[in-house]
Amino acid sequence: MTDAATPDGPPAEDPSPLGRPTGTTDNGTTDNNRTENDRTDNGTTHNNRTENDRTDNGRTPSGRTPAGIPKAGGTAPEGPPGLDDPAPERAGAAAPPGPPDEDRSTRAALRTLHRLTAGHRRAIAVAVLLTLAGSALGLAQPLVARHAVDASTRGQVVWPLLGLLGALFVAEAVTGSLGRFLLERMGEGVVRQLRLGLVDRLLRLEMRAYDHHRSGDLVSRVTADATLLREVVSQALADLVTGSMVAAGAIVLMAWLDPLLLLLVTLTVAVAAAVVTSLLKAIRYASERMQHAVGAIAADLERALGALPMVRVHRAEARETARVGARVQEAHDAGVRTAKLAAVMSPAVELAVQGSFLIVLVVGGLRVGSRTGSLGDLVAFLLYASYLVLPLSSVFQAVGLIQRGMGAHRRIEQAMRLPVEHTGPAVPATRAPARTRPRLEAPRGSEPPALALHNVRFGYDPDRPVLRGVSFTVAPRRQVALVGPSGAGKSTVFALVARFYEPDAGTVLFDGRPAVELGRDACRRRIAVVDQDTHVVHGTLRENIAYAVPDAPEAELRRVVALAGLDEVVDRLPGGLDAFVGERGSTLSGGERQRVALARALLARPSLLLLDEPTSHLDAINEAALTSVMRDVARECALLVVAHRLSTVRHADHIVVLHRGRTVGQGRHEELLASSGLYRELAASQMLRPDGDRSAGRAPSPS
Repeated sequence: MTDAATPDGPPAEDPSPLGRPTGTTDNGTTDNNRTENDRTDNGTTHNNRTENDRTDNGRTPSGRTPAGIPKAGGTAPEGPPGLDDPAPERAGAAAPPGPPDEDRSTRAALRTLHRLTAGHRRAIAVAVLLTLAGSALGLAQPLVARHAVDASTRGQVVWPLLGLLGALFVAEAVTGSLGRFLLERMGEGVVRQLRLGLVDRLLRLEMRAYDHHRSGDLVSRVTADATLLREVVSQALADLVTGSMVAAGAIVLMAWLDPLLLLLVTLTVAVAAAVVTSLLKAIRYASERMQHAVGAIAADLERALGALPMVRVHRAEARETARVGARVQEAHDAGVRTAKLAAVMSPAVELAVQGSFLIVLVVGGLRVGSRTGSLGDLVAFLLYASYLVLPLSSVFQAVGLIQRGMGAHRRIEQAMRLPVEHTGPAVPATRAPARTRPRLEAPRGSEPPALALHNVRFGYDPDRPVLRGVSFTVAPRRQVALVGPSGAGKSTVFALVARFYEPDAGTVLFDGRPAVELGRDACRRRIAVVDQDTHVVHGTLRENIAYAVPDAPEAELRRVVALAGLDEVVDRLPGGLDAFVGERGSTLSGGERQRVALARALLARPSLLLLDEPTSHLDAINEAALTSVMRDVARECALLVVAHRLSTVRHADHIVVLHRGRTVGQGRHEELLASSGLYRELAASQMLRPDGDRSAGRAPSPS
């Protein structure tokens, strides 16, 4: 095979495991937790990223795993702009939470509440009826008290009226409490559904959505934002419903008792209402800033904890504390702003309460003194004034809480609007035009290739292609290796095969059928992946190995344990397969975690096994053992292996050489040594002889 010509210019980025493209930061500095091709928006390189990570401008954040599952360390948009419009990360204050013309009115907030409670109309109806009954019982009490007071002025004690007053009080307490409980239980149900829906959505997002947003901030929307919204739907809604009903009934009866006093009380309440209304938009804005800052705290803390050994080694505790502290300061400032607004609102509510009572006492007392009104009327009106003003103050507070909650709801809605993966066939097999459904016909009597790529082109950014025309096939039960320098596009090929992204041009086929015709689920049932950044979750060794097949029989588990070379690990751990492996597999070495991932993949019995740098954490002895395992596995399924160590793949049935996103050579090890200058250069750099053994000296430079 001969080398294909390669275009001039810098090599295309090869995203880190399973498709993370190169990213940049904003200040040109280099942090310790990234490798050479990993940048954030400002040119800085952070030490918790792997080669070729991408950030928010279309590049994959470091906090993403190859499979796109968020983890610590990703770079997030700063400020509360919508998830669909991520902003570059900055160390300073958060950006405004939303567009200035956004509808932040109380009416819009109530419409949102109405939409959230759409599935709970029956519970709301029962709660409202109970609240109405409780309100009626409460509103009857001042009338009974009026007659009891008038009777007492005549020297009479009417025990039946006092007994009735007590019974009304108890009945009101029971019905009101039951109605409030139903409303708050409904609120908990709303938030439960919202959280479940949000979690389901986040786990099904398109990979490009994960490329732009920090995992900690997304988690904060499920936790902190949903918690604030729970207070709105349960507490604020209950206050709003009960307070409005009681206040409405009180107004009717106050108008019947004394219209003039009602007018004076209404004027006092109107002043307080005007003050509260003027503060609502600012309260929502400040609350949204605070919720965004809380999300940033979670994201930055997860970033540090996810790379804690690196933080300790580089003595970066103070820097990480300062980084999280800046977010804490943002949350503090937004919280203080909210507290200031609440402090202004509280005196307004107090004005409504105290001013109303004072007016009623002064004017009503004058009327009683001039004998134009009775003491019973004054007592009844005072009680009704409390039934009006106190519930209205609860309504004011509820409206303020609703505005705070709408900031949290907006962040949740932004996450719910992110696009999810379509797992079914994108092109109906029976209706698609022939040109959109290319097939790879197998020779008569033979099987179609397990995998085929035809002139595949792809870029994480439209103007920065990573793959520029890659073509190769993987025959059933054969081992194919992808080799090439860093940035050649090897891991991006894996990302496309795993259907994390769709090619911009060209075709990916499984068993001779286009991937888009099969759908993502059907494609992923055919494959298993062992990537360089191995994933071991908190739990037991058994749970990690059986992750893809939770009900796998014990014999099958033992088979893959032996095949992956985990017998010694199982024997060493207390509890064997049921031993806990710690957070991210902290009790296991890097090589052991890689073998766990291999056992997990083998348990799924895929028709195509993808291995990304399977020997990256292994010594020479274990590398040789794994190479033998790979030959055994190839008898059961097809293997596609990405490797930098040519010694790992020199015995592969077919080797594909990639350079700058192009296929520049294909063949066996010996053939490529003779025909491919790039492959000879790679072999020389690793001191490999033509027979695949390591040489004592460096191989001659390629011609």
